[in-house]
Amino acid sequence: MEIPPKSPDGSEKSPQSKELLPSNTASTLCISSRSESVWTSESRSKWDIYHKPIIVMSVGAAVFLFGVVITSLSCIQISNKDVYKMCGPALLSMGLMLLVCGLVWIPIIRKKQKQRQKSQFLQRLKSFFFNR
Repeated sequence: MEIPPKSPDGSEKSPQSKELLPSNTASTLCISSRSESVWTSESRSKWDIYHKPIIVMSVGAAVFLFGVVITSLSCIQISNKDVYKMCGPALLSMGLMLLVCGLVWIPIIRKKQKQRQKSQFLQRLKSFFFNR
């Protein structure tokens, strides 16, 4: 007769008893999910929801305006004209890209919010009918 191997914590459990242990997969999924707000029902303020796109748009607008100033300096100033001509359009394009990314991000967040509300409603409805 073989003695079952000891587990790292020192207890003797057979491989069959390990299979019968309850699985914590659902709770692990909730904890390790990328956005925990999907699993919680607490409401968040508008700033909590939209602060990242607002910051991206603000930085984009600032970089874009700085690019406008640098580009206009290339037309006015004579010294270091090549530097202004290279940096100005680069800052213009980066600022415009960040501004557009922020503007596109807002409708995506709104769509996710609507989907989450529908999902929560369907989960409540499902739990009402199947948990009797």
